[in-house]
Amino acid sequence: MNTGNSSITNIALVGGGTYCKEVIEKTSQGYVDNQIRSHIVAVADPDPETPGMVLARKRGLKTETDYTVLYRPENHIDLIIILTPDRSVLEDVLGTRPETIRVMAYHTFELFWKAIRVQERGLRRRKEELETILNGIQDLIVVFTPDREIVDANESFMAKMGFTREELLGKKCVEVYRRGGPPCLVGDLACPLNTVVREKRPSIRVLNRLNRKGEQRYFEVAIYPIWEEDGRISKFIEISRDITERKKEEEEITRRLEQMVEERTRQLKETHAKLIQQDKMASLGKLSASVVHEINNPNAGILNLTMLMKRIIHEGPMQGRDIEAFKRYLDLIESETKRISRIVSNLLSFSRQSKMEMKPLSLNRLVEKVLLLNSNLLKLNDIVVEKELDPALPDVNGSEDQLQQVCMNCVSNAVEAMEGFNGGTLTIATVYLPENDRVRLVFSDTGVGIDEESKLNLFEPFYTTKKKGKGVGLGLSVAYGIIEEHKGSISVVSQPGQGAVFSIELPVQ
Repeated sequence: MNTGNSSITNIALVGGGTYCKEVIEKTSQGYVDNQIRSHIVAVADPDPETPGMVLARKRGLKTETDYTVLYRPENHIDLIIILTPDRSVLEDVLGTRPETIRVMAYHTFELFWKAIRVQERGLRRRKEELETILNGIQDLIVVFTPDREIVDANESFMAKMGFTREELLGKKCVEVYRRGGPPCLVGDLACPLNTVVREKRPSIRVLNRLNRKGEQRYFEVAIYPIWEEDGRISKFIEISRDITERKKEEEEITRRLEQMVEERTRQLKETHAKLIQQDKMASLGKLSASVVHEINNPNAGILNLTMLMKRIIHEGPMQGRDIEAFKRYLDLIESETKRISRIVSNLLSFSRQSKMEMKPLSLNRLVEKVLLLNSNLLKLNDIVVEKELDPALPDVNGSEDQLQQVCMNCVSNAVEAMEGFNGGTLTIATVYLPENDRVRLVFSDTGVGIDEESKLNLFEPFYTTKKKGKGVGLGLSVAYGIIEEHKGSISVVSQPGQGAVFSIELPVQ
């Protein structure tokens, strides 16, 4: 009924035939455009059992057998539409109605109604065409209201999610997608509709959802807003694609790649270990040739002392002077025997294949050990060693065996760099760097130096500047790998003819 707002038009229908029923059916579904403020509030026909009268009563409209009752002010009728072709009814209404009530004649209504039917048929055909197109699309399409209520969906969506249209329409999206699980609020579950509203543009995301069977599926989801003239969103259209199989394939490919990387890493570690041992044995060969002379010296001394002691015994009872000499000879034999034992022990330790065992160690003691092993090599090549070892140097955490290999390579390379200079000076220095809590170990020689091109490739496997037979180019590449494993760094500064300085930095334990 009219509530006093003049913008609302209350309509009464006179004639309860087929037209009346059609008009009530179509208008009772609600106007698409909510700006049309018109309502059918009453129907009048002498026969209360006509189709229009019956339907009007079902819909709760006012029904009268005498249309003149509609003239009463309390009914608030603004417009009467004549739905009967009887001319006398029109003339009577025109002659008896109050001036405030307007009248639409049957033929005028029929003209408009037929035009509406034509438009309706066209719209229906267009709707059927669109539904056919949408249902033929394999992508999943669903339409939401701003309240997250599903109002439409294509057949692909219903088939994939396992719902019928009747089960789907009117449900909230969370009921369909989360199957009673937590709502889409935060994190990975953040509602993409909120993103569309906040950013005022379409949103594309990959989401996981549950189908009717409770199976988790992955969807690539694109959501597009439909805007009203006043800037409000009237609908959301969601277009999604099931990418579960693609996602599984990607995960399988990722898993295989990870396996391949792990296998390749294992192979590289094995190869690196073999290269270390190969280079170690090559160095050991050169070192052994030099150490033979170092062992022969104390060995010859022991032999001579033994012969002297035997002669003293052979000459008869020992006097006090002979006993003193005898004791002195025994002390020398003990000293030389220990010297041989140290050399042999260090050689065995150096040649032994060992695993990477990290423990605190002193670089200063390691340098002394390496110099002992190489003492004869340095002597034969007239190399003077200058040590500048920091007495307060903190320990580093590392593999003694592998760091010894690095030092052996640095000493060996320095000796070979100074071979053609009739001797030279090898300076070995250690220093603590408190600003980054690291220690630096420096090997500086006065050899031939290194040119710029060679420095670029110096740490590459099998790259060497040595003469044929002097090396295969593994020493520095192995040293580089060892220092990297110890989280350290190795670098070189050199100019041709001006010697070379190799600097190694390692973190304190």
